[in-house]
Order: sequence, then C-alpha cells, then structure tokens
Amino acid sequence: MSLFLMVTHGSDGDVLPFAAVGAALVAAGHRVELLTHAPYRDAAAAAGLGFHAIDDEPAFERALADSPGLLGSAVGDERMGWGEYYRRNDMFGQIARECALLRELHLPGKTVLVGRHTSGVSVRFVAELLRSPAAWLALAPTQVLAAPVAAHVYGTELAAGFTGVRAGLGLPPVADWRQWFDACDAVLGLWPRWFDEAGPRAPYWTELLDFPLADTATRALGERGADAPAPGSVIVTGGTGRMLHPGYYPALTEAAGLTGLPTTLVVRHRDLLPARLPANVRWQPGARFADVLPQAAALVHHGGIGTLARALAAGCPQVVMADGIDRPDNAARLARHDLARVVPAERWRPAPLAEAIAAAAGDRGYAGRVRMVAEDMTGCAPAAARQLAALERPVPPAVIRLRGLSARQRALLRTARGGVPAGGGAT
Repeated sequence: MSLFLMVTHGSDGDVLPFAAVGAALVAAGHRVELLTHAPYRDAAAAAGLGFHAIDDEPAFERALADSPGLLGSAVGDERMGWGEYYRRNDMFGQIARECALLRELHLPGKTVLVGRHTSGVSVRFVAELLRSPAAWLALAPTQVLAAPVAAHVYGTELAAGFTGVRAGLGLPPVADWRQWFDACDAVLGLWPRWFDEAGPRAPYWTELLDFPLADTATRALGERGADAPAPGSVIVTGGTGRMLHPGYYPALTEAAGLTGLPTTLVVRHRDLLPARLPANVRWQPGARFADVLPQAAALVHHGGIGTLARALAAGCPQVVMADGIDRPDNAARLARHDLARVVPAERWRPAPLAEAIAAAAGDRGYAGRVRMVAEDMTGCAPAAARQLAALERPVPPAVIRLRGLSARQRALLRTARGGVPAGGGAT
C-alpha cells in the first residue's frame, strides 16, 4: 500500500477531479490524504479520503470573492494582479502551511505527491526536499500550454514570496522556473486525445487520459437532490466559484426570460443573480448534473471543463459563454466539433443569447454528434490512479539522478531509446 498526498486549489472543477482519482486509488488499496479548502471536507469523506484543510471557510470565500479581479474582463478597482491577490489572501502563508502538512504526513519510501498543475507548488517543493516522486494533474489544456506564462509570473511578480517559502524549507531560490515546471516525474492531462487535437496540443510529455467525470465520486458544493429541475428544462450555471465576467449572470438571466423556456439557474452564490428573476426562471444552489443533464433540454455555462465534460457524457446540447482563463480555449475545442454554440463576451446581449439557447434546446442531432467523438465516456479516474501508482516503487540511485531531468528531457531520452513519448508525440 502506498500513501498519496494530494494538493489542489479552486472550486469544484479543481477539487472534485482529485477526489475522483483519490477514490480510485483507495479502491486499489492505497491510502490517500487530500489537502484542499475547508468546505470540501465532506466531499473527501464521501470519496474515502483523509482530509486536511488548508484554510477555513471564511478565507475560502474571501479568496473566491477576489478571484474576478484576476480576469482580463475585470473593471475599475476590481482589477488585481497576482501579487496583490497572493498578498490579500495570505497565499504564501498557505503554501508554507501545506508544506508543513506534507512533511508531517510523508512516509519515506512509500509516498507519492500529487498536485494541481501550476498552483500545487507545495507538492513540488516538498518532493524536492524529501526526494519523493511527484506528479502534476493538469485539468485543462491551457494549464500545460500556459506554463511559460506562469513561469514568468512566478519568477518575477511572485518570486520573493516563493523564495521565502523555500528558504523556510532550506531550499535555494528557483533559478529557472520554466525548467522547474518541467522537472516532474509525471504530467497527467485529464482530457481525451480528440479534445487535445481540436486546438493547440499539449506538450508531448503530457500523458493524455480522458475527462474524469468527477461528480460521480462525490457531491458538488451546494448540491441538493430534492430540488431536481423538471425534465426538459434549460439548466444554467457559472460553476461553484465567482471568477466570472460581471455581465455574465445579468445578460444570461434576461436572455433566459426572453426564451420563455423553463429554466433553472444552478448558482451557489445567490448574490451573483439579479434580485428579481423572470417568471419562467427559478434558482437553486446546486444540482447533481450526472442525474439532471440527461433529461435537460440544454445547458448554458461558463466553459469549465468539468461542466462541459458532464454535458458531453449526457448528450446535452451546450451554449458556452466563455470568458477568461481556460474557458475560451475549451469552448473553441468544442466548437470545432460542432458540440457547442459559443457566445463570446462581446455578444452577451439578451437577444443573441436567447437565440442561441433556443437553438440548442431544439438541437435534435446533438447526441449523435457527441457519439462520434465521445461514445461510452466513463471517466479516467481508474487510469489516472494506475499511472500514479506506477510512480511508487523502490527507487534505485540511477532513477534518483534521472529525477533531476525535466519531463521534456526524459521524454527525449525515452524516444532516443526507441520508446514512444508520453502524450503520443503531440507538439
């Protein structure tokens, strides 16, 4: 039995995939401890994982409230750089606490560290300190594609804070953040090859799997099974966080009223919505999409990869209002397969939105188009668990030396010896 220490940050789309992969590891006989935000304690317990809060619920909500300022579409005083966001939310203190927890839980020779790509730096710091295997879980293509940008931000705007955390561990400053991002034992991409090929491809050292369909392992925040929308309703969501364009819900709510279709707004934070809703629109804080979407007329959403994957599995037509971070890229990949009607922020006016929603609700060919690329979706958690379990084995000295190579260098070495690069040769 191995011990897997997993660290992730964000909202449902960032946390539930870790719970799903963790549950698959537990089913295979391993022990898993999840370090994430306090509100996910019940989700971890439902998946059979140990749990360690990296914050408390008020701190989690404060960080969510600040997150819209990181979007390019933020306005006025709401705009915020990463340095200010880290300072306001004590992110460097949080990372230091994560490192302390990981060191306390670590079992020499039996531990694999797993972090959310880009943000899970505590996993990488502790792996470096304790010489343990470490893996990134990348949840969307942009996480690996934007690594050079993240490396620049980490090496400039955030460098002093990270250097302080590392100094507390007895580690030197990172000299080359781009190299540091690559120097990981495994990078698992939780999306399928057809989705990868529909846009800029992930680096070839990324091991592509499939969508995790993570909401089968545990419940979303705010989920209430008793309030299932009526079959044939349009379902609307912006995810369980707050990182949204300020015009998202106002435009969408007015458009939903124009359609006249029965519509349910699945929104955890009621204050994001207008005080008065159209007569055909109702609100509830959560829903089990695995049950709801197969019966829905259409889904309107922000472009989160977990949400779009669940809609694909359900054969539910999608309208994507994509703005910020990975969402425009996710939406474009769907659109290239005619699997979503994409409405960018500059077209968020009630009439065009209402037209797109009505067209999606009447799209009788959608399920057939989904089957062309995504038939029999069951989720990649078991495959991801097998990949991670392969990292824990007695480590000979030569392998320890190889861990000093980046993922790119190891893939090139494997190719030179006649192997197949992870990720199937994507450029």
